[in-house]
Formats: sequence, C-alpha cells, structure tokens
Amino acid sequence: MPSNAESAAFRSALEVIRAVEPRVADAIGAELADQRESLKLIASENYASPATLLAMGNWFSDKYAEGTVGRRFYAGCQNVDTVEALAAEHARELFGATYAYVQPHSGIDANLVAFWAILADRVESPALARAQARHVNDLTEQDWFALRRELGDQRMLGMSLDAGGHLTHGFRPNISGKMFDQRSYGTDPATGLVDYDKVAEAAREFRPLVLVAGYSAYPRKVNFRIMREIADSVGATFMVDMAHFAGLVAGKVFTGDFDPVPHAHIVTTTTHKSLRGPRGGMVLCGPELADQVDRGCPMVLGGPLPHVMAAKAVALAEARRPDFAGYARRIVDNAQALADGLLRRGATLVTGGTDNHLVLIDVTGYGLTGRQAEQALLDSGIVTNRNAVPQDANGAWYTSGIRIGTPALTTRGLGTAEMDGTAELIHTVLSQTSAGANPDGTASKAKYVLDPALADKVSRQAGELLAGFPLYPNVDLG
Repeated sequence: MPSNAESAAFRSALEVIRAVEPRVADAIGAELADQRESLKLIASENYASPATLLAMGNWFSDKYAEGTVGRRFYAGCQNVDTVEALAAEHARELFGATYAYVQPHSGIDANLVAFWAILADRVESPALARAQARHVNDLTEQDWFALRRELGDQRMLGMSLDAGGHLTHGFRPNISGKMFDQRSYGTDPATGLVDYDKVAEAAREFRPLVLVAGYSAYPRKVNFRIMREIADSVGATFMVDMAHFAGLVAGKVFTGDFDPVPHAHIVTTTTHKSLRGPRGGMVLCGPELADQVDRGCPMVLGGPLPHVMAAKAVALAEARRPDFAGYARRIVDNAQALADGLLRRGATLVTGGTDNHLVLIDVTGYGLTGRQAEQALLDSGIVTNRNAVPQDANGAWYTSGIRIGTPALTTRGLGTAEMDGTAELIHTVLSQTSAGANPDGTASKAKYVLDPALADKVSRQAGELLAGFPLYPNVDLG
C-alpha cells in the first residue's frame, strides 16, 4: 500500500470517529504519539502492521457466526467462512500443524478451549461411552451428576508463577485454578533453569491429567521432546502455551526439540506478542482433538469475532513471508545484546541471560522493588512491566523483577547497537533511583526517589535513540 494511502486510511477513520465522539479520536491519536515516543520494552506487546490494523475495522464486526466453517448456527456467514478458513490455512502452513482453530478471543480463551477439549476427550467421552449415550443431554441425572464431579476432580501440573509460568496454567485467582487440582514445578534455585528430572519426579508423584509447558517470564528455551516423554510416562495430555514465543516458532528460530508443535498433543497461542498480529488467540492440535476443539464455541467462547479473524488471516499471511524469519532471528539477537549490555553494567539477570525474546532483571540489586523500578523507568520514557522472580520475597504485586522484551523495538528496526544504548538508559535510571519511605519512616515498596531532571534527560535520550526508527512512518495524522 503506498504511503499516502495508509495516511489517508487512518486519517479518514479518525475523522469518522471524531464526528461521533471526538474524545475517542483524540485518545487514539494520543496513543499513537505515546507509542512513537516511548521505548516499548513490554515483552508481550508489539506493533501490528497497518494492513492488520485496518482488517479489524470493517463490516465483519457486525456478524454473528457461532459454529465453524460450513456449520454455522446463523445464515449469511459465507464471507466469514472465507476469512476463518484463510486464517486457519495460514496457521496450519506456518506452524506445520494438522488442525488450527482461530476463533479464541484471547490467550486465556485459547487455554480454556484446550482445557475443555482435553476434559471432553479424556473424561466426558469415556463417561458417555460407559452410559451408552451419544450426548450429555442423554445422560440420566445420576450419570450427569457423576460426570460433573469427575470433570471437577482432575489434576494439572504446570510451571510455577515465580519461575515464569502463567496465571492461566491452573492458579487459584484464575478460572483454571478453580477447574483443576493444580501443582507446580519450579526451576533450579542455583541456575533458574527447568530441571527436567524434578519435573518428571513431580509428574510421577502427582499423576496429572494435563502437563502444561510454556511461560510468560522464563528467558530460556524449553525442551518439548523431554516434556512430552514425561507426559507420556504418566499418561498425561501434553499441552504447550506458546503465546510468548510463537513468533520464534513461526520464524524457525525454535526448531527440533524446541518447537512445541511436533511434540505436544495441543498447543495454544496468542496472535499478537512475537507473532505481531491482532490481539487474539489460537489453538493447534492433531486430528484426535480437533472435534473437541471445534466445540470451543459455545462450550467456552461467545460468538467468534470475524473482524479479528480477518486480521489474523492478514497477520499470519505476513508471517509466512520469507522476511519474517529474519525478523524472528533479530528479536533473539536483540534480546541477547540487551542482556549482555545489562550484565556488563552490573545488572542481575534471572538465569544469567536469555535464549528467547525476553530478559528478566532482578532489581533487588539496585535496592528496588519491581513496582518502584517500573514507575521510575516509565517516568523516563521506558515502558516495561514488573514481574516476579523465582522465590520472590516481594510477592506478585510489588515483585522483585522487571520483565523486558525486544519484539516491538525489533519491529521498529532497532538493532544490537541500539540495544546496548537501551541497556545504558535502563541501568542509568535504576542505579539513580532509590526506595522512598512511608509517612511513618518505614521503607516503602511503592514510593521511590528519582531526580526529575535525570528522568527528563533519559526521556530525551530515548527519543533520540528512536528518532532514526520511526513508528508507522507512512501514517501521518496531520
């Protein structure tokens, strides 16, 4: 698309919005300005292409499309069928998967679809067979009561939150923790790495129905071949949540034992993050679970979002282009350069570095909590998020860590030299920030002290670093 066409498209869209609610149009423009001016280092964020963004704003938003391609509960879904089939086709080809389900609205939705597909396959289907019933509606009240109890009495084993796991992997504040009896495997206290022997031991002791691999804050690769062997040894279904590193799988940075698709029974992902698409989810599986996954709507999901599926099709088509592999490789190169730059300046990193797109800084070495560090960096034009570290003494709210990632800055074109400059800015802010005090004189976990002049200086330096890498250069809102 020529540059003047991109500008015209977004300008026209804002004019239409402004005519109805100008404050929304202003907020959209302000968000673009903020993203252009900030060093965006949140590992779960990226910048979708103009084509992907525009694909979400169209008449598909007006459609109800419960069901699947060719089997809808509403008439008039032939065009929805087209975009959903295209998105699934691109997903299958991109990841080498047998089946792809592109309806989930988010990562948690994708995980819920996977969990219930597993439960339906492993628990519900055998119960129906025992009762000689074809459908749950055909069960007697007694058999239905027994099935409900059995569904709610299953076990899940996943990575602990402080080791880098995700809330949706069976933890109590999330619905997954209310569905499953969950236990966690952690990481080696000395190295911060997954100890596969310990995982195998935990699996033998706990005997889970589901073994989950995947992470949101673990800066290393996972050997999915070994994890599948552990799952098989205890009869567990092996599920991988690759939401964070799907782009590295798509770009063939993670291959062999480190590509989850050939090894897992079922794989979930988001379509944003390192995959650089719209916010949404997706499930990949083999034929044995495909029918159960297809029941995601209405089992777990509300009506599909056809406009987002259209954007997924566009983004997945982009990811199939040869240049995406180079992009994925640069994400990792940049993350490793950023980690090296921080280590040289004395920062403490969980596991001592990274193999993927993210770096986890233990900020207790700077005398700070994660919350203090996060806010001080934000004051200085550097957008990050606080995150727990293994055996975190500060808990999940204040935390002891900062998680940073390189997908977004890599999309803007920054390279390893700029990552070293970014490390310098991060270290400057953290080393010049101190913990504040509560009114009673006790140390605060939230308040911090940072010279505003230094924060302004770092913000200007961040802007100078970004100046050569404009965001959406073909979009001029005037």
